[in-house]
Amino acid sequence: LFLVYQPKVDLSSDTIVGVEALLRWRHPEFGDVSPTVFIPIAEETGIIDHLGEWVLQGACEQARQWQQSDLGNLQMAVNVSSHQLKSGNLACSVKKTLDRTGLDPQLLEFELTESMLMDNTDSIVGLLHDLKALGVSMSVDDFGPGYSSMAYLWRFPVVAIKIDSAFVADISDGSSDAVLVRAIVGLASGINLKTVAEGIENQEQLDFLRRCGCDQVQGFYLHKPMEASQLEPLLRSAKETITS
Repeated sequence: LFLVYQPKVDLSSDTIVGVEALLRWRHPEFGDVSPTVFIPIAEETGIIDHLGEWVLQGACEQARQWQQSDLGNLQMAVNVSSHQLKSGNLACSVKKTLDRTGLDPQLLEFELTESMLMDNTDSIVGLLHDLKALGVSMSVDDFGPGYSSMAYLWRFPVVAIKIDSAFVADISDGSSDAVLVRAIVGLASGINLKTVAEGIENQEQLDFLRRCGCDQVQGFYLHKPMEASQLEPLLRSAKETITS
C-alpha cells in the first residue's frame, strides 16, 4: 500500500494550493490493483477503519514534511469512508494524529460524499462540528448527482464542494451540463463556499471553468496523481518561479 497525491490548482493564480491523498495497492503477483476493487473488500471485511487511519497518518506526515522542507503550506485532502464516520471515534483519532505529526489542523481537509451527509444526519452534523472545532475543514465530494444535498449545505460546516467529474466531461458552452455547472458555482458563491472541479481532461473544460468563476480544478490534463518524490520537484520549481 502507498499514497499518491493529485494536485489542486487555484484558477486565480494558476498555482498548486493543495493535494488529494489517494490510496494505491501494488500487489506482488497481480500488479496495481484498482481502489474500486480493494476498497469494497476492505469495507466488507471491516479493515477499512484501520486503512483510513493509516492513510490519515501518512498524509499528515507528508504534509508536515513538505511544510518543514519549505515547499509550501499545501492543503492536504483525505477521503473519509462512511464506516469511519459511523465509528464514533473519528474526531478523537484525528486529534491524536495531528498531535503526533505536528500538522496545523488548518492544512487538513476531509472530503465526504453527498450520500454520507444524507445518512444519520444528526450524528453526522455533530461529528463534523467536532472536526471543525479541531480546526479541520470539510468539503463535499462528487457534488451534483444527489441534488437533495443542496438543501443541507447550510446545515453542514463545509467550506467547499467538488463538482462531480460527470458534469465536467461535457461542459461546452450551451450544453445542459454547462448550465448545471454554472448553477452549482453560483450556488456555492452565494453561500460563501469554494468550488473545485475534478476530472479536467482538456483546455476547453479549463477555459469554461475559469470563465464561470470556479475556484480550483483538478485532473489529468493538469497533473496526474503521483508519489511524493515525483511531486516535490514540481513544487520546488513552482516555488522558485514565484520567488525569482
